[in-house]
Amino acid sequence: MTRPAQKNSPEPYSISYKREDSNLFIHLTGEFGLKNLTSFDGDIRQEISKQKLKSVTIDFSEVHYLDSAAALAFVQIEKEAACQKIESRLINLNDESKGIFSVIQEATQNHSLSEAGSSLESFICQRRERRGLSFKAEKYYEDFITQVGKNSLHIARDFVQFITFIGELLIAFLYTIKHPKTIRGKDVLFYVQRAGVEGLPIVALIGFLIGLIIAFMSFLQLKSIGANIYVPALVSFAMIKELGPIMTAILVAGRSGSAFAAEIGTMMVNEEVDALNTMGFNPIHFLVVPKIIATVIVVPILTIYADFFGILGGMAIGVTSLDLTIKTYITQSVKIIKVFDIVTSLIKAGVFAALIAAIGCQKGFQVRSGAQDVGKFTTSAVVTAIFMIVVADSIFAIMFYYIK
Repeated sequence: MTRPAQKNSPEPYSISYKREDSNLFIHLTGEFGLKNLTSFDGDIRQEISKQKLKSVTIDFSEVHYLDSAAALAFVQIEKEAACQKIESRLINLNDESKGIFSVIQEATQNHSLSEAGSSLESFICQRRERRGLSFKAEKYYEDFITQVGKNSLHIARDFVQFITFIGELLIAFLYTIKHPKTIRGKDVLFYVQRAGVEGLPIVALIGFLIGLIIAFMSFLQLKSIGANIYVPALVSFAMIKELGPIMTAILVAGRSGSAFAAEIGTMMVNEEVDALNTMGFNPIHFLVVPKIIATVIVVPILTIYADFFGILGGMAIGVTSLDLTIKTYITQSVKIIKVFDIVTSLIKAGVFAALIAAIGCQKGFQVRSGAQDVGKFTTSAVVTAIFMIVVADSIFAIMFYYIK
């Protein structure tokens, strides 16, 4: 069967096909180049794909002109045939055509398209059939695995650095206990003011709104069974047991944890930390210890403050919507509150405070150069601190359940 070129084809060519059993013979005549590449390439591919073949032989004996674009197209046809487990051969090539094909094959090898010849092509085709993946899907899969590996190494490296920092911090605290006069009292008071006093308004507002929301949502659920009297107990228990400590810790992480990371990070960029080392000062003892002491002092106080305003927010709903008197609300709240709950709440607040300050300072020391690093590690300090707060709270919830 012969298929001549179209009348308006820029270069004359014809292709004849001869089928013997499962073997296809393709005889080319005329000129094959970039101008008619789309036409003959699609024609040959279509003929090969619609038949079940074992071999394809392409005869170039009557080809008068062949450029590199056409030669590359025939190379790609060979590759696709190999992927379909069809043996392909190019025969009767003249010296010029052989030179063009040799250049193309060398170029594909240099660009790692065919590093191991037909054996690699066969392996790739088998893997595609076995997995049912395209080359693009395989690339995405490999990129995903690479990304997972890099992130895993990054997390492991961060964990090792944090453990190392905690060890150095413990050594600094032991030194401080042995030499209490080395504590820089002015710095501790400064950070008490920044982390505590300046945070009172936002803590009070958030605590009040949280208490109000819990009371209102509880009222909507309990009014149907006439259990409005339990709303004060629910609000008080939730604020003291869980919401007070964790909400305060998250606020402090956003305000003070980020500030600690940015402050130390800026000092790293300006080489002020290196100057402290040069002068014989321990940066962790000089910069970190006052921050942690101040944070551990103020966060439990802020937690009590948040608990108080949370209960006050619940009282606003109780008095205005539940027809409860202030005395009744306070009485019901006091009934549910136990000393154990208050103590555990303050213990959690202290641990959260130490985590926030330690993570913020450790991220600050990781800054190496530029404002971009400062922003990156400041963000990382907040995210890591909140994550560790939630993890620590989960551990405390299980631990206090069995202790109680």
